Parts: sequence; structure tokens; C-alpha cells
Amino acid sequence: MSFSGSIAFFGVSDLSETDSFYRGKLELELYKDQGLCRIYKVPGGGMIGFCSHMAVTAREKSPILTFLAKDVDRWYARLKEKGTEMAGGPKTNPRFNIYHFFLTDPDGYTVEIQRFLD
Repeated sequence: MSFSGSIAFFGVSDLSETDSFYRGKLELELYKDQGLCRIYKVPGGGMIGFCSHMAVTAREKSPILTFLAKDVDRWYARLKEKGTEMAGGPKTNPRFNIYHFFLTDPDGYTVEIQRFLD
């Protein structure tokens, strides 16, 4: 017996604004619109869902939603072209042996675009 997939759900204050970020800027495919929740496919496996009936938890301490990418610099340039504010450019983190950058979604969740260096 095994699982057939996974979805991580997060609360949001505005589904339309969240959709503009995840589908418009991060280019995720909408898998299912359930009215109160929207679920997006994450390339490479798994899904991420956002629901307007759940509390936004980013206010205290944000979870980090990490998307793995082969070309981190290209994602940075693409997001910058779309007018996305980011916390700084891509950099190497020797502690975790990764190359990455951070941005924040409309509800304050931390989003990371990263590549493992090993």
C-alpha cells in the first residue's frame, strides 16, 4: 500500500490575489477550484492548496514553501520582470549547500526558489 500524492493546505485572506501569485507569477497549474479552496500542481510531484476558510498562519512565524528549480537565476529574472518584490537576489548558502532566493506571497508566507548544489 502507498500514497498516490500529497497536498499541503494553507489559509489565505484573498483567493484571487493568491491565484495571481501562484498561477500568474510562479506559473503553477490550477488542479482544482473547490470554491473555498484552490489546489495547484507542483511540477515534480505533490500539490499545494490555499483555502479562504482557514486562518492565515504566516503572521506569527511563516512556513517556507520551497520550489526546486534547475535555473534559479532564470526564475529570479522572470519574477523580477513580473514586478515581484524579493528579499534579495540569489545566493549560495554553504550551510545547506544550496543556491536560492526568497520572496513573500500575498498572505506573508515565505516562498523560496532553490537548487541543491550537490
